[in-house]
Amino acid sequence: MAPGLPNSVADMDRPHFIGIGGAGMSGIAKILAQRGARVAGSDARESATAQALRELGVSVHIGHDAAHLASDATCVVVSSAIREDNAELARATELGIPVVHRSDALASLMDGLRPIAVAGTHGKTTTTSMLAVSLKSLGLNPSYAIGGDLDVPGSNADHGEGEIFVAEADESDRSFHKYAPEVAIILNVELDHHANYASMDEIYESFETFTGKITPGGTLVIAADQAGAAELTRRVRDTTSLKVVTYGESEGADIRIHKITPRGLTSEVTVLLDGKLLTFTVSVPGRHYAQNAVAALAAGVAMGIPARNLASALKSYTGVKRRLQLKGEESGVQVIDSYAHHPTEMTADLEAMRSAAGDARILVLFQPHLFSRTQELGKEMGQALALADSSVVLDIYPAREDPIPGITSALIIDAAREAGADVQAADDKDAAVAAVAGMAKPGDLVLTMGAGDVTELGPRILDQLRG
Repeated sequence: MAPGLPNSVADMDRPHFIGIGGAGMSGIAKILAQRGARVAGSDARESATAQALRELGVSVHIGHDAAHLASDATCVVVSSAIREDNAELARATELGIPVVHRSDALASLMDGLRPIAVAGTHGKTTTTSMLAVSLKSLGLNPSYAIGGDLDVPGSNADHGEGEIFVAEADESDRSFHKYAPEVAIILNVELDHHANYASMDEIYESFETFTGKITPGGTLVIAADQAGAAELTRRVRDTTSLKVVTYGESEGADIRIHKITPRGLTSEVTVLLDGKLLTFTVSVPGRHYAQNAVAALAAGVAMGIPARNLASALKSYTGVKRRLQLKGEESGVQVIDSYAHHPTEMTADLEAMRSAAGDARILVLFQPHLFSRTQELGKEMGQALALADSSVVLDIYPAREDPIPGITSALIIDAAREAGADVQAADDKDAAVAAVAGMAKPGDLVLTMGAGDVTELGPRILDQLRG
C-alpha cells in the first residue's frame, strides 16, 4: 500500500504551488490531490493541464497575485523557474509559510516506496514513461512523475497503490541530489544547462553526487556507448559498493544490444541478457528510443521483474507527447512534434525520421530554447539542422532567462548554412507557419522542434494545409 501524505519536508496537507501548470509541478500536485491533500496553486496562463487539475478538486488561479495564497496554506511549493520577486512567494515569506522546492516535495512522495530515478542530459521523459507504462501493463500499479504527458493532459503523474515509484530526475539545477533511489538510470552525461554548470567536471561531480544517493544495495543502470556516461562509470565503479549494470551496443556492456532493426515507425530490438538472446518490439522509431527501452528493461530487471515479462510489456508504450508525436496529416503531409532542443537530441530525432521517411522530404520548424544554450551550442544546433531538407528557425524562446547581448537565432542559421543546410529565418510565428505550409508537398514530413511553445504551431500548419 502506497503511503499517504508525506511530512518529511513540511506539512503537505494544504500546499500551494506557484507555477502549478508546469510539467514537474503539476505531477506532484496531482499525486498530492490523489492522496487527499487540499491542493491550490497559480500559473501564468490557462491550460488543459490546469483544467485537468481542477477536475481533481485542485484550486487553480491564473496569474500571480499575493491574494491567491490562502493564509492557511501549510507550505508553498516552487521550482527553480520561480523568481524571488514573485508576489505569492513574497507573501509566503511575510506569513512565515514554509517554502519547499519541487524536488524536496517529490522526494517526500517517494518515502516508504521503492524509487526508480531516471537521469541524463536527454531521454529522461521517454525512459520514465516507458517504465511507467510497462509496469502498469504488468499490473504492478506504480506511482510515477514524468516531465511530459503520456497522452491526455494530466497523464504525467499518478498515485498508484504499488510499491514502485518511477520518477524523472532533473540534473539541470542539481535537484536530483534530493532523491534516494533503489535503482538509478543514467542515460547520458553531456554539458548542458550552461547557466548552472560551467564545465564537464562540474557535470561529472553532480552526477557522482547523484549516484552517491542510491540506497545501499541498490543498482546503477548506465549507458555503455555514450562517452560521458562511460567516463562516469569509470569514476564511480571503483569507489562505490553499488551494483553497476551497463547497457548498449559496446562489446563489454553487461546487457548488450545485439541488433536494432528499424521497421517503419517501430523497431525490433535484440539484447543479450544473462547469456540468452531476447527480442522485443519498441513502438516508436529511432535507435535512441531503442536504447531508452533497453535502459528501462535493465532497471526493471534490477527491481526483480522477469526480463521476458518486461520486454513484452515495453511494446505497450506508444510514445509520449512531444517525443516524435504525430499531430496529424493533411494533403499527404504528416506533421510531427519533437521536444528536441539539445543538438544531440535534434540529431537523434532527425536521424530517426530519416530512417523512417524513406525518400520523403523532412521539413523542420525549429525554435531555439534559452539564450545560454544557444550561446554555447548554437553552432551544433545549426549542424544538426543540416540533416533536414529545409528548415525555418524562429527567435529564441527565453523561458526563465533574460536576453544575452548578441545572442540570437542568427548563430544557428549561419552555422546551418555553413553546414550546407537550406534554412531561413522567420520574423514571427505567423510567418513561420506560412513558410512551412507553403513549402510542404504531399509525402513530406514536417517536424515542429524545440522545448518552447513551438508545439502550438503544428495544428496551425495543418490548418493552413487544409485551407
